[in-house]
Amino acid sequence: MVSSSVFSPSYPTRSTTFLESLRRQGTTDDHIDDTGPNGSRHSPPQAAVPLKVIVVGAGLGGLATAIALLRRGHSVTILEQASALGEVGAGIQIPSNSNRILLSWGLGSYLEGKAVEPEGMTFRRWENGKPIGYTKLVPEFRQNFGSPYYVVHRAHFHDAMHKLALQLGVHIEVASRVVSFNAEEAKVEVAGGKTYSGDLVVAANGLKSMARKVILSGREKPPSRTGYAAYRATVDVETMRSDPELCWLLEKPSLNIWIGEDRHVMTYTIAGGKSFNMVLSHVDHSDPTTWNENRNTLEDMRNYFKGWDPCLTKIISMIDKAMKWPLLSGSKVDRWVAPSTKLIMIGDAAHAMVPYMSQGAAMAVEDGAALGEILSTVESRDQIPHALKVFERVRMERSSQMQEASLLNGKIWHFADGAEQEARDESMRAEVEGRHFVASANQWSDPVTQWWAYGYNAEEEVLKAWKASLTDPKPLSNGVHSML
Repeated sequence: MVSSSVFSPSYPTRSTTFLESLRRQGTTDDHIDDTGPNGSRHSPPQAAVPLKVIVVGAGLGGLATAIALLRRGHSVTILEQASALGEVGAGIQIPSNSNRILLSWGLGSYLEGKAVEPEGMTFRRWENGKPIGYTKLVPEFRQNFGSPYYVVHRAHFHDAMHKLALQLGVHIEVASRVVSFNAEEAKVEVAGGKTYSGDLVVAANGLKSMARKVILSGREKPPSRTGYAAYRATVDVETMRSDPELCWLLEKPSLNIWIGEDRHVMTYTIAGGKSFNMVLSHVDHSDPTTWNENRNTLEDMRNYFKGWDPCLTKIISMIDKAMKWPLLSGSKVDRWVAPSTKLIMIGDAAHAMVPYMSQGAAMAVEDGAALGEILSTVESRDQIPHALKVFERVRMERSSQMQEASLLNGKIWHFADGAEQEARDESMRAEVEGRHFVASANQWSDPVTQWWAYGYNAEEEVLKAWKASLTDPKPLSNGVHSML
């Protein structure tokens, strides 16, 4: 067999991806993955310079970072302000670019019976549900990107990550709210006065992270309001199944998105197919501090979608509880790594984004994976500052482009009926009709966007950039990805 490494074109092309597909044959099957509870199917090389790392925040990004580092022989302590681990919310998507990483780590066995693999994603016209765009996910995403595309309950996802981290030996301190960061000494203090220190502190503590101001030398750069908000809710599957007008939505696992002027609704089943997840997004410039979750929430939500597809509004009428969330996007910052290189931020602390590409958590997983890869490749402590700067540059470019792509969908999906809407729908028509196409307003299907989003390998990209930085004295040049 000819190794795919023999062919490494310097220009953008996917003409050699068939070799990568050939290499993957026999490494995946029809199960969630072929790994067991002991972690990766292959034991990864251990770090030449084992580090003591303090991770602040036990959310998905913090756990991903801990797992990536633990697998390579580093010592990790997670500090979590909550008194017990858990996640709020409902459904979350695990796209192939992050799922490939997670399954290689051994997460699959912990998701068994909980994750759902949708067969496809259908965009529907707001007023009647007519299909106007379609992305086939099965088997294309497994074949093209080496990993399935999953949807899952956020709590089940978080629990699976927590169990894997525990199995690998993470130490988690709950009820440990960090009140100060010392960037010069890689030290944090928690409420009550106790301090923790290590070789590196990773702030994975979300939108309101105190670390961001420390890293930015006192500058305030909080995430900004985007003018979008979303209601999140679930509907009982059995109630829908008993209704002849709705049961067709449950015949096979699928994502459905109704799009119209200034709003859209995304739906899919989660919890192993037992619950119907809904995210109802809309333009909203009101101040979130004025919102009252206990007053008029359901009525306001239903009014936003009054007159839409009767099938959709019938499902909305079944919602008995919903939460409204403002959708924020991270402000542009010039660094994620403190000047001391002993404190960094990742995930929503660094790059919050609207969920319109379903990549927010995936970017945090990529951050953790990339950090684990580059810190496990350094050969001496003297190389760590440089490695973190390479990590910063690669991940800043990737996440900022995903923020941009997510906001773009908020524009593309929300056209009022008219010339732009008609042109958008026409650009997606070939997907619905099963014809060949070279471009699409549907970023899940658009060939260039699809391979950029889902074919990206965060571990390979940061390793490639690291190796290039050691041999080329010029500034690192980003943008040439391994999937091209």
